[in-house]
Amino acid sequence: MNITELAALAGVSKTAVSRYFNGGYLSPEKRAAIDAAVKATGYAPSEAARGLRTRRTRQIGVVMPRLSSESTARVVDGISLVLADKGYRLLLANTANIPAREVEYLDALRQSGVDGLIFLASVFTPEHRAVLKSIHIPVVIVAQQYEGYNCVYHDDLGAARDLTALLIRRGVRPAYIGVTAQDRAAGWARHEGYVQALKQAGLAPRAEEMYLSGFRMEDGYDRARALLAQRRPGGIFCATDAIAIGAMQACREAGLQVGRDVLVAGVGDSAMGRVTAVPLTSAHLHYKTSGQEAAQLMLKLLRRQGAGTRAVCLGYEIIERASTAGPGM
Repeated sequence: MNITELAALAGVSKTAVSRYFNGGYLSPEKRAAIDAAVKATGYAPSEAARGLRTRRTRQIGVVMPRLSSESTARVVDGISLVLADKGYRLLLANTANIPAREVEYLDALRQSGVDGLIFLASVFTPEHRAVLKSIHIPVVIVAQQYEGYNCVYHDDLGAARDLTALLIRRGVRPAYIGVTAQDRAAGWARHEGYVQALKQAGLAPRAEEMYLSGFRMEDGYDRARALLAQRRPGGIFCATDAIAIGAMQACREAGLQVGRDVLVAGVGDSAMGRVTAVPLTSAHLHYKTSGQEAAQLMLKLLRRQGAGTRAVCLGYEIIERASTAGPGM
């Protein structure tokens, strides 16, 4: 019996059977069907075929959320600088911020024979946990902290706290436009930093001053318009630069002068934020460095150096620009 015949007997695809024998992610139903077929036939894959999969390919899979994102490009640039110098090629998978596609690509790249995986993560669902558990090659996670795995991430909470505190020192009570808390870094941690800064200043957080947005400039623009239709805050702290740039456009259309009538800050120190009509105050996160650190961790894993896992937290720099200058500046 061959794999095609086994798949037909189990009522699944050959890909599903391959995942079964290589420890990949499968639904409980498919796994049970293949279990039954294997027990009925005694089928086992040839050791020769398995041996082909153990050869080093000098390829590293990189699963990333958005190819168009400046921060992603900076991370990948850092990864490439380190790994290309050591003779490795990158296989890039762009998931368009779709969690289910992240799971698919992680599993597909694992089966493709890459030597390791670098995952630029956003959220962790049960499906993510299952597929990561099934991977038996080195994995490094970037931008999120995930217990049990080598990670390189940013102090998102600290950056958000310091930016919010800056706005408060300028004499305003800032509103907040953030992203889903499922994203522990850009969502939960930056929201928590905003809340901590308010409390440290003796200000009670108000749910009506916090708005949930998508990641795009258009999303920031829409949420800021909704905010301005209800109240005119003295400041707005945004979870990302893209959201902040959209919010600044909404403020201008409402007749507000950014940097005087309303102060705006974001996170990421993007190139676009530096060249807007009113340059954006932001937190510079070391994205390129995070890629380099992730690549160095990967090389150590491939050489089987060290024991346990490492979690590397990178710092940040607050870059003040005209968007938070204040009325007297």
